[in-house]
Amino acid sequence: MTFPDRFLNLVSNLLRSAGALALTLMMLITVADVAGRFFKHPIFGSVEIVGFLAVAVAAAALPHTYKVGGHVGVEIITRLFPRKIRLLLDLFTRTFTLIFFSVVAWQMFVYAKDLRQAGEVSMNLEFPVHYIILVLAVSLAFFSGTILQQIVATVNQLKRGKTE
Repeated sequence: MTFPDRFLNLVSNLLRSAGALALTLMMLITVADVAGRFFKHPIFGSVEIVGFLAVAVAAAALPHTYKVGGHVGVEIITRLFPRKIRLLLDLFTRTFTLIFFSVVAWQMFVYAKDLRQAGEVSMNLEFPVHYIILVLAVSLAFFSGTILQQIVATVNQLKRGKTE
């Protein structure tokens, strides 16, 4: 396994763990807030915190989910195609996905910079929103790296002529 592959796998695993932690925190904050409301002491800003954590959960899950093929796919027709045709379709869709998410990641970095310059903060907690956008942008950049890793693997399968 090459260094970039090991690095992307390490980052993917770290993001997955961070996403699991964020999901756990979402649950704990929600439970504490609901219990606090019962006793007339809700957690101030809990809706914002849970929203920020939801972004972290979604962003952190993308690379690992993509790597293990955990996204929903409709293969009613494509599963009938020969393996080489399926690999070519995978190559096409992964390339399109890489282009799309690379542009989205880049624009998220630009957006975070704009929000930082504008001094944009959340409504209740006055937390600088650009940090949340940066988390999303970095995760999408690593997600793009994971997509590129899968494209290389698909190209290698096509080169070997692996048609099982």
